[in-house]
Amino acid sequence: MSLSLLFVGLFSLLFSPSNSLPLSFPLTSRSLSEEPSISPLYPSLYSKAASKPPAKLPFKYSNALVVSLPMGTPPQLMDMVLDTGSQLSWIQCHGKVNGKSVKPGIKWFNPSLSSTFSFLPCNSSLCKPRIPDFTLPTSCDPRRHCHYSYFYADGTLAEGNLVTEKFSFTASPIAIGCVKPSAENRGILGMNTGHLSFISQAKISKFSYCIPGRSRSDLTGLFYLGDNPNSGKFKYVNMLTFPESQNSPNLDKLAYTLPMKGIRIGRVQLKISPAVFKPDPTGSGQTMIDSGSELTYLVDEAYNKVKAEIVRLVGPMMKKGYEYASVADMCFDSAMAAAAGSRIGDMWFQFENGVEILVGKGEGLLTVVEKGVKCVGIGRSGRLGTESNMIGNVHQQNMWVEYDLANKRVGFGGALCSGLKA
Repeated sequence: MSLSLLFVGLFSLLFSPSNSLPLSFPLTSRSLSEEPSISPLYPSLYSKAASKPPAKLPFKYSNALVVSLPMGTPPQLMDMVLDTGSQLSWIQCHGKVNGKSVKPGIKWFNPSLSSTFSFLPCNSSLCKPRIPDFTLPTSCDPRRHCHYSYFYADGTLAEGNLVTEKFSFTASPIAIGCVKPSAENRGILGMNTGHLSFISQAKISKFSYCIPGRSRSDLTGLFYLGDNPNSGKFKYVNMLTFPESQNSPNLDKLAYTLPMKGIRIGRVQLKISPAVFKPDPTGSGQTMIDSGSELTYLVDEAYNKVKAEIVRLVGPMMKKGYEYASVADMCFDSAMAAAAGSRIGDMWFQFENGVEILVGKGEGLLTVVEKGVKCVGIGRSGRLGTESNMIGNVHQQNMWVEYDLANKRVGFGGALCSGLKA
């Protein structure tokens, strides 16, 4: 038997729909600094039908959480960015970009090799969105296949056809996007609470991941679909949910919204009103946890209080007059990072019922934004055109984060995520 046939046979055995959850997959924190990034930040803000894309933000994301999943029949391993802030999943379906072959090592899906691949026709109900949480602009292409366009926060365009395809562990095909040739070389695994997200279509009510710290050489963590054997030690926070009928212009009803109460740095409780972290009648102030956003973003009142404490602790060490991408200005030359981190100490995010989550310790609070510069991984959300708080993956490192949709809660558990094995 050839190696390729053996590979396919093993996947058919391990990931057949008859096998029960949980399933685990390696989760890799990959640098995208030398290649185009898909920048999956909060796309629901920008996926409305529009005559032109949003203003392009002045940066691309440098890190993404990538999981390889078996898709198609026989299965092809596809690299997809794990994004709890997105709904529609999509894959790169073409091996060429601007007439040139994609970079070696970049995986693209070949529909002609799969017996379960199918284009959605224009008369499909999904091509004429009627459900409130799916407002993707669609049209008919010359072959009468459903065409869509999806804009992301940095102006990135994901454009192609809506299709259905099976993952090796799903009983039924999943509706996803199959993008045209583009510079975007990895797909998205959309994991929010919308009807068309991967988690909703696959009818999986629980998933979790453990993101390795970037200071370690092994940047591979773990991703679970289904029960996590470590969950007995997790601290749980009930999610805030919103009725479909609620019409608040600044609210993302499909996001994982947490009842955040405050922030503590070392022993100092910052004097931030809890109302800053709670959505008001317009939806402003919503606090979301998002694996697809690299940085954490805070509304101005919270950001200013955090910065004031950082300045008090390490002001003379800060990089004078420096602002990263117009959103973050608590930054240091790399030579000062270790000493600055030591003086800052620990940072804790606080939630209801007295739950506190350690989100950074010492130099681990800082993230590389460019060569020779590290910043506290927090930006001003107002610079993104939104008045919401967002906990990005930089503040989810070295902990288990579990999304329990059945019980409408998110769990947290400390862990050393680098090199975890199932």
